[in-house]
Amino acid sequence: MRALVFLLLVAAASAYQMDRCDLARQLQAAGMQYTGVSIADWVCLAYRESTYRTDVVGPPNSDGSRDYGIFQVNNRYWCSGGGFNGQGCGVSCTDLFNLQTSIACAKIIVRAQGISAWAGWVSGCQGRDLSEYISGCGV
Repeated sequence: MRALVFLLLVAAASAYQMDRCDLARQLQAAGMQYTGVSIADWVCLAYRESTYRTDVVGPPNSDGSRDYGIFQVNNRYWCSGGGFNGQGCGVSCTDLFNLQTSIACAKIIVRAQGISAWAGWVSGCQGRDLSEYISGCGV
């Protein structure tokens, strides 16, 4: 029982939910505004996909694949792990729990497929005023 409690505490300690403004500043510092997608769109996307959590592994999709990290990157195409060997980003899916790795992979995905590759962006961000996502953040 103690081992289970310890493992749960370790898992909780490694989870990280970002603040929207901190995320916006890190995205700007990483040059995400040069992807042809605004920082507000990226912050909205991260909110819609993971509520700004870097450690999320989504439930199985209809094909058995899963989505990882703050941007919920799919393992069938973009990362290796969980029974799939996606190579689009050339990383392990658990590496996507690191924000900088997720940003680098998201840049690859948006160049290949555009921001509409993310269903969360299409359903929750596309065509909307997203200024609230970066309001007061200084970006």
